[in-house]
Amino acid sequence: MKRTAGQMMPSGTRNGWLPSRLPPDEAAAQRLREWLEEEGGLDAAGIDLSGADLSHGNFSESWLTDAKLMNTKLVDADLYRSDTQGADFTGADLTRCSLVRVTMDNAVLVNAVLDGAELVKASLCDVDASGASCRGTKFVDTFLINTNFRNADLRDAVFEENSFEVLLDEETRMEGASGTVFGPAVVIEGQASRELSGDALEQWIRDKGGKLRVLSPRRA
Repeated sequence: MKRTAGQMMPSGTRNGWLPSRLPPDEAAAQRLREWLEEEGGLDAAGIDLSGADLSHGNFSESWLTDAKLMNTKLVDADLYRSDTQGADFTGADLTRCSLVRVTMDNAVLVNAVLDGAELVKASLCDVDASGASCRGTKFVDTFLINTNFRNADLRDAVFEENSFEVLLDEETRMEGASGTVFGPAVVIEGQASRELSGDALEQWIRDKGGKLRVLSPRRA
């Protein structure tokens, strides 16, 4: 059964899928209506999709550069090979979202939910993910460079040979996090900060309940 969304017209190009809720921004809503009749990814660069429910949608190879997706629902959505550089996902729900080969550099993920999401060969450089929930999230060969995980929830997250040049603090939750990473990470403790790598970073994570193994830097 097809879901309805306001005055949305049915489309045969999206296998019967329709957004459960259109964004309040009329220009963004109209762009979605048009896209449902098109082939390929969604070109929504710079568009305000905040507040929409796009769960279960296939947004593979879409352009969401500098888009606003604040409080947008993307549960079980597929963003394979999409470009979301500079996009604002503040408070968005990306639970179990497929983020394989997604470029998210300079994006904002403050208080976003990425529980169970798959970030495989993705790039999250200079991303603010403070307060984000990443419980059970899979980070596989993903670039985490200058990524802010202060006050983030990384419980049960799985890491496989990821760059891990991240910002952590005493509020970052690491219980059950497992796998392998490359440091160094910067840890904020009160007003002070220190860079940790190797055994020192591994011990800090272990003290937080994590089981991550910190690998030696890759040789050029």
